[in-house]
Amino acid sequence: MSTPEWRIEPGLDGEARVKVTPRKTAAAFTSGAVEAFATPALLALMEHAAFEATRAHLPPGLTTVGSAVQMRHLAPAPVGAEVMARARLVQVDGRKLTFDVEAFDGVEKVGEATHERFIVDEARFQARLDEKRKKLGLP
Repeated sequence: MSTPEWRIEPGLDGEARVKVTPRKTAAAFTSGAVEAFATPALLALMEHAAFEATRAHLPPGLTTVGSAVQMRHLAPAPVGAEVMARARLVQVDGRKLTFDVEAFDGVEKVGEATHERFIVDEARFQARLDEKRKKLGLP
């Protein structure tokens, strides 16, 4: 990737919300037996918030993909609750972006994470996927 004419700077914020439904519980994800917001669903919400932080700031043809996460699921959220995640870009190192993310259910903080994403060229990324699909014999 050559030197970009655009620039991503720390301080960008992103937000994502989701209503906890029976399909988003630990029991539904088979990550547990309880009818509370599943850790995998919380992770997906946090990634979505980080994605939203930079999406409007990248030129067409570039996007971000998740690469690492260190997350703590702090409290349960019941079915029917709305959970909101807020991500803040705290570090930029070339194509690597690091976010601090927090999630709340309207009563308390339910999760926190440090999340890394990489800026990628969508066409190159898709070409790699297509090549792998071919090697695996997938349609």
